[in-house]
Amino acid sequence: MNLVRSIVHAQVAYENGFYGDQIGIAIVDSGITPHPDYRDRIIGWYDTIHNRKQPYDDNGHGSHVAGIAAGNGLISYGQYQGIAPKANIIGIKVLNEQGNGSVADILKALRWIRQYHKQFGIQIVNISIGANDEQSFQEDCSLVQKVNELWDMGIVVVAAAGNHGPAPYTISAPGNSRKIITVGSIHNTNIAEPTHSGTGPTRSCIKKPDVVAPGSQIISCCPPNRNGRYSYSRKSGTSMATPVISGALALLLSKYPDLSPREIKIRLKNSSTDLHLPHERQGWGLLHIGHLLYDR
Repeated sequence: MNLVRSIVHAQVAYENGFYGDQIGIAIVDSGITPHPDYRDRIIGWYDTIHNRKQPYDDNGHGSHVAGIAAGNGLISYGQYQGIAPKANIIGIKVLNEQGNGSVADILKALRWIRQYHKQFGIQIVNISIGANDEQSFQEDCSLVQKVNELWDMGIVVVAAAGNHGPAPYTISAPGNSRKIITVGSIHNTNIAEPTHSGTGPTRSCIKKPDVVAPGSQIISCCPPNRNGRYSYSRKSGTSMATPVISGALALLLSKYPDLSPREIKIRLKNSSTDLHLPHERQGWGLLHIGHLLYDR
């Protein structure tokens, strides 16, 4: 994560006192384990799979995503600190222990966010999952409609582009929504090297992704081992790039708490670094937190 924070220029935010304090990020995923790097900032929880009342993660994917967005690197002495280390986390479990889930459970989660977003201060929704068959999940499908509703309510929705690229028309739903922020991934060391990141346009000819972030070999939080010890694991994909953006937007909202989703999207567009790749691969370009917070 040190390399990731360097690539996206996160230090600019920290030097000016912005860490995502009190910004609520909902992690719609496989759950969240109470990892020491963020356990004190888990302020909400909803389990659509087993209806358990306490946070857990029997797969590990959601915990990894949460650590990227908001882990503080406590047990790694800051080495694996996430992007917004003081943001609050709301865990919403929609995937089972195999990492599989249903659209019905995702919709249930989105309805829960709609009902409780004010209670838990949810300002950002991170969706590092998606439906692969975009032909079956076009713009008028219920999944896309429900994320659009959250966006229209003033909640920023950030979704993964999916990992079925590099062929065109491989953006996963709900990342094929024209409203929300869709995130592709790049390699950490060779940004021009092709990845499996979902590639636009969508089947409705919408330019996607919107932005890219590092998503290769990212080290972040994982559930405890058999001895109950917490540590870290390494994962790759747009699932890992997406919380980099969510964390960055928590930093932005720390500085400008009244920005609307549309204003945030415009700032992201105007501040990203052009990698001189086709738009269908890079969108507007690579996240630059320094420029995002401080206009060029």
